[in-house]
Amino acid sequence: MLAAHTVLEAKLTLRHGEQVLLNLIIPLALLIGLSTLHIGAVTEPRVDSVVPRVLALAVMSTAFTGQAIALGFDRRYGVIKRLSATALPRWVLIGGRVLATLVVVALQVVVLGITGLLMGWSPAVEGLLAAVPLFVLGTLAFGAAGVLVGGTLRAEIVLAVANAVWFVLLLAGGLALPPQDLPGAVGALAHFLPSGALAESLDATLAHGALPGLRPVLVLVAWGAVTGLVAGRTTRLT
Repeated sequence: MLAAHTVLEAKLTLRHGEQVLLNLIIPLALLIGLSTLHIGAVTEPRVDSVVPRVLALAVMSTAFTGQAIALGFDRRYGVIKRLSATALPRWVLIGGRVLATLVVVALQVVVLGITGLLMGWSPAVEGLLAAVPLFVLGTLAFGAAGVLVGGTLRAEIVLAVANAVWFVLLLAGGLALPPQDLPGAVGALAHFLPSGALAESLDATLAHGALPGLRPVLVLVAWGAVTGLVAGRTTRLT
């Protein structure tokens, strides 16, 4: 049941045109654009600094924005309520969505990684394995925030809030530009946002072959724990 539900959820995501645009086309465009345009004081080759941040953006797009919007409209049309009345246990419904999100993230990482390699990206081989749990942790943290937004607000409001948060984190969350290129307080704040924490930790592993620092990992854990706890208390089926 879990495998079947996971495959179904993944197919629904991949077949949705707006989701593909948000999850893959925009990150690909940013990867190519930020790697070729001289924006910000980034050491050459620029692609080595850009790829970790674009991968963090891809995780955020799928796990937060995509899941929030999907959950909001599933609630609006009664999908969640109807599924909960079937023979599928609640843990299968939740687990299927989580695993499907991880599958989509894995596909994004492969496509963006191959594109980066074709553009000259040279990842630190010793950091590739260390990056895997970071992708999982980032997916869970952003996913919990997505459930919080999509499980409590009306679908139309979810659409606006999820896209607004995505845009703000792209510009001021250490994704489009590294925190050191952001103005003063904004740059300092980026380190304590899940987007900046994930980008920073992926940069450490993929660009430098080092273990991520304790701070970005704790930031991701804290965001995931707090938003997950609140989401568990406030999420509604309809």
